[in-house]
Amino acid sequence: MNSFTKNKAAWLSVAAFVLWIGATVSAFGQVSSKPTNPPPQPRLQPIVIQPDNKSQPTTNTRPQTSANPLVTKTGSSSPIAVVPRKTSFPVLADVDIPGYSGILVESIDGNVVLDSYSNYAFNPASNVKIATAYAVLKTFGPDYRFPTSVWTDGQIDPSTGTLNGNLYVSGRDPMFSLEHAVAVAGELNRLGIRQVYGDLIVTDNFAMNYSTQAQSSGNALAATMNSAKRSAAANRAWQNYLNSAKKNALTIPSVETSGGVYVQSLPTNAKLLFSHESAPMREIVKVTLCYSNNFLSERLGDMLGGPYAVARIVQMNGQIAPEEFIIQTASGLGTNRVTPRAMIKLLRTLRNELARNKMTFADIMPVAGVDKGTLERRFDTDFARGSVVGKTGTLGQTDSGVSSLSGEIQTKNGKLLFVI
Repeated sequence: MNSFTKNKAAWLSVAAFVLWIGATVSAFGQVSSKPTNPPPQPRLQPIVIQPDNKSQPTTNTRPQTSANPLVTKTGSSSPIAVVPRKTSFPVLADVDIPGYSGILVESIDGNVVLDSYSNYAFNPASNVKIATAYAVLKTFGPDYRFPTSVWTDGQIDPSTGTLNGNLYVSGRDPMFSLEHAVAVAGELNRLGIRQVYGDLIVTDNFAMNYSTQAQSSGNALAATMNSAKRSAAANRAWQNYLNSAKKNALTIPSVETSGGVYVQSLPTNAKLLFSHESAPMREIVKVTLCYSNNFLSERLGDMLGGPYAVARIVQMNGQIAPEEFIIQTASGLGTNRVTPRAMIKLLRTLRNELARNKMTFADIMPVAGVDKGTLERRFDTDFARGSVVGKTGTLGQTDSGVSSLSGEIQTKNGKLLFVI
C-alpha cells in the first residue's frame, strides 16, 4: 500500500472519530492530543517566506509575477515514521496515522475538543477554495451577479433584422455556458437582430464552457448563437434552462454573424445593447465548493487580484498571521501552506460573514450525503447523513499525496468546527 493510500485510510479513521465525538461527548472541555515529547520531524517543514521588499498590490489589482515562488518546499518529501495518535479518547488509542498530519476540533464557542499539531503548516489542497469563497462573498456579497454585456459599433435595421456593424461581448461570468449563449441570441432577436453583418468580438476576460482561452470561447459563442450550427448539447442545455425557469420559447433563438471571431478590447464608440446576468454569487460559490471546481475557483480568485489578494483578505479579516496562511493558487492546486489553526479561524470568519447575510455553511458548501458532488457518497449512512457540511481536499502527487476535510458537524450537544 503506497503512502497516499495509507493517508486516505488514516483520514477516514480520523473523520469517523469526528463523528464519534458528536455521538459521545457530553461536555466540551479542552483535550489535547499533543504528545509530551517533542513532535517528530515533519515530512514538510514549516513554510519559508521569500523576502520581497517591493510594495504589494492592493486586493483589486493583479500582482506582478515574481521570479521567487510564494511558497518554498523545504525538508524531505518522503513520509516520516508512523506517528501514533496519543489522546484521552479510547477510540483513537490504537490508531496510527502515517506521515505528517494535523487536526483541530473546536466547539462553536471556541473550546478546544482535539488539537494535534494545529500550529504546523500543511498543504490544505482544495480547502483553499474555502478561502476563495470567503473572499468573493466578503468583497462582492452573496447576491452579486456577473454581467455579460453585449455592445455594437453599428446600426440595427429592424425591417431586415440585421445589424450592420460588429458585435462585442464582454464579461467575467465564470459559469457562462451553452444555455446562456442561446439566451443572448434570444435577447438579440428581441431587439430585432437575426443577422450580423460584421465580426463577433469578445474581450480577453470572456470565458465560456469553462475554457481558459478567450478565442475558443468566442468561437463557441458564435456557433451556439446560430441555430444552424448549434450542437445537440446546446439544444438540450437550452431546453433544460427553459424548463428550470418554467418558460416557453415561441421561436428558436438564432443569430448568424457574417464575419470572423476575434479577441479585442472594446472600442470607445461601442454602444451597450443589453447585459445578461449570471446566477447570484452564492449559487456560483455553492457549485464551486460542491464539485471542487478548480476553474471556477481560479476565475473567482482572479476577480480579486489572484491568490495574494485572496490571502490578504483572509489574513486581515480573520486576524490570521501571514506566515500561517500562504497560498500560490486560488483553487488549492500546487504547493500551499496553511495551519489547521488558521483554517479554523477562517471557518469562524466565514461563518460570521454568512450569518450576517442570514446564511449558513449549507448555503455554500456541500452537505454530506445530501448534495451532489464530492461529499455525495461520504457520511451517507442514516446516522451521519446531513450532519457534516464541509470541503474536501485531495492531491495525488503533490507533497507525496494530500487528503483534507474541513467544515462543521452537528452533534447531539451542539455544532463543532473541525479541520483534518
